[in-house]
Amino acid sequence: MTRKGCPEEYPISLKVNGYEIAVFQLTNQDLEDWAFGYLYSEGLIDRADDVVTVEFKEKTGTLEVSLCNNFDPEQMFSKKKHYTAGCGRGVTFFSMTDVKNFNKVHSDDTYSLTYLLKKRAEFAQNSPLYLETGGMHGACIILEDGSIEVREDIGRHNAVDKVIGHALRKRLHPERLVLLTTGRVSYEMLSKAARFGFAIIGSRTAATKQAIQLARFLNIEVVGYLRGKMATVYTSAGRINDDLNPPAAAEELLERGEAQQVLN
Repeated sequence: MTRKGCPEEYPISLKVNGYEIAVFQLTNQDLEDWAFGYLYSEGLIDRADDVVTVEFKEKTGTLEVSLCNNFDPEQMFSKKKHYTAGCGRGVTFFSMTDVKNFNKVHSDDTYSLTYLLKKRAEFAQNSPLYLETGGMHGACIILEDGSIEVREDIGRHNAVDKVIGHALRKRLHPERLVLLTTGRVSYEMLSKAARFGFAIIGSRTAATKQAIQLARFLNIEVVGYLRGKMATVYTSAGRINDDLNPPAAAEELLERGEAQQVLN
C-alpha cells in the first residue's frame, strides 16, 4: 500500500471560562468531541449539560469552552500534573490513587473474542486518516446494535477522548459499550475508560502492568493484541468468551479419547 499523505498535528490551546488549561498537539478534526471528552475525563464536567458553548477559533488555534458549573482553576492547577506517555503528549490531573476511587464498573454483557476481532477489523477499515497516512491513532466504540463510531488523532489519548466526548454528547450508556483503541493501554488510558464507565477496553497492542492492576480493582475487562486470529485477555471479569481456544478440560478429554481408541 502506498501512503499519499503525512499525519498532521496542530498546537491547540484549550481555554475554559477564559483560563488556559494547556496547549495540546491535536489533529484538527472532531475537536468538539475532544473538548467534551477531555473535560469529562479530567473531572472538569460530570455531564454534557455542564458545557454551554464550544468555539474553535482557527486563526489563533484556540478552543474556547464555556461551562455552567463552578469551575475553579486554582483548585485544578493546585493538583500535580502527570504527563502522559506516548505520542501527542498530554497532561492528566488524576493520579493512580485518584483512579482507584472511581466507581467500579458493573455490566452483565458478554462478548466473544471472535466478535471483538471482527469489530477490530471493521474499525481498521473505517479509519480513513490512518489508511491515508499510516501514522494515526484511532479509538472506536462498539454500540449496542453492533455499529461502530470511530475517531482518529495523532495521539492515542486524544482519540479516546474524542469517542468519549461523542458518547457523552449522545447520552450513551457506557456499560453497554465496548471501547477499542489502536494504542497501548496505560494507566491514564485505563483511567479515561474507568471515569466514563466502559466495562471492556480492547487494544491491538499491549496493556501495562499498572493498567491491568487498576482494571482488576475497578472490574474492567482488558483485552490486548487484538490482531488477526489472536488476542490476550488480561483480566477475569467474566465478560469475555474465549472461543479462539478450546478449554483445557476439553482438550484433555479429546486426548484421552484418542488414547483409548489406540488401546482398543
